[in-house]
Amino acid sequence: MATTAHINRIAVGVPPHDVHQAFLHFTETLFRQDSGTLSVFRRMAERSGIEHRYSCLPLMPDWKTGPTLDAEGLYTRGQFANTAARMRVFEARAPDLAVATIGQLDLGAERDRITHLVVTSCTGFSAPGIDLQVLERCGLPTSVERTMVGFMGCSAAINGLKVARHIVRSDPAARVLVLNLELCTLHLQETLNLAQLLCFLLFADGCAASLVTAEPKGIALDSFRAVLIPDSGELMAWNIRDVGFDMVLSGKVPRAIHDALRMSAHEIVGAASVNSIDLWAVHPGGHSILDAVERAFALPPAALAPSREVLRRYGNMSSATVMFVLNAMMRSAAPGAHGCAMAFGPGLIAETMLFRTVGDASSYASLETFHQPAALSPALLDG
Repeated sequence: MATTAHINRIAVGVPPHDVHQAFLHFTETLFRQDSGTLSVFRRMAERSGIEHRYSCLPLMPDWKTGPTLDAEGLYTRGQFANTAARMRVFEARAPDLAVATIGQLDLGAERDRITHLVVTSCTGFSAPGIDLQVLERCGLPTSVERTMVGFMGCSAAINGLKVARHIVRSDPAARVLVLNLELCTLHLQETLNLAQLLCFLLFADGCAASLVTAEPKGIALDSFRAVLIPDSGELMAWNIRDVGFDMVLSGKVPRAIHDALRMSAHEIVGAASVNSIDLWAVHPGGHSILDAVERAFALPPAALAPSREVLRRYGNMSSATVMFVLNAMMRSAAPGAHGCAMAFGPGLIAETMLFRTVGDASSYASLETFHQPAALSPALLDG
């Protein structure tokens, strides 16, 4: 019988700088002479369901009136930084957030038993990269085997867990540290394209770290299924350009996801039925995407409450986001619950996972508790 892999622990973290209101103000200044477009943007921002988004970039004290928005100098009106400057900030800031988040796992002496590291990211790259910095700064064994899952967008966390599951199933003694790290706010564009600005309205920085082993506690990873939507490649794209990474997110994405999930619902849940799924850990790519999933599976509004709460408090942190939802469920669901997780990425593709909560009831918080971290403090991020 094949070994079952389990997420034993999840830790999540965000940088200390809440930039959501600053972004709204910045965008309003762009459309000051276009009241019609400004009215549409305000309406969409209100409907987004987002109240906070965090960034690794501190705001300038005079960001409302001065020419430069952030203390790193990436966003000076009329001359936003090139990709090289943005990647230098990624190289400097990403390891700090990674190490601070992994620290919340409280590995202690257990760090010497880590055998594998799987990293997902689509918002920055360098070599030697974040994987080697994590090994060094977290004191992990130098023999740790490393796998980078790059540029797969918001769906990458499910792919990272899939890799970890394969590792544990092939070696039951393996202990896999999975890191999902995204600094999405490094890719803001100065543009009058409303569709692009509505994309930037969603995205934020965040990090998740999880420990995957054969130990039967936490969340059991039962099965995975990818749903590739034909002829949808132009609906979502993420390309490296001269001035940051360029995001394309069509307004047709929610409908495409709805139709694909509705057609594939029975394949996604397998031998179970939709009604037997207790927990829906859906990547909150935006309120319209959550609405599409809710309609596709005919779910009651409460089913996606954890996803909507993560979206409200943190925005869309690309690959890290669905792990925030799973973290909330690990802390609030009783053992024996059956769940379905899913996240969406360029392709257009839905990566889905069936899971169960297992372990002693004493290891779970009450159902009323929704735990999420405050922003990690600058002291933590400075090591």
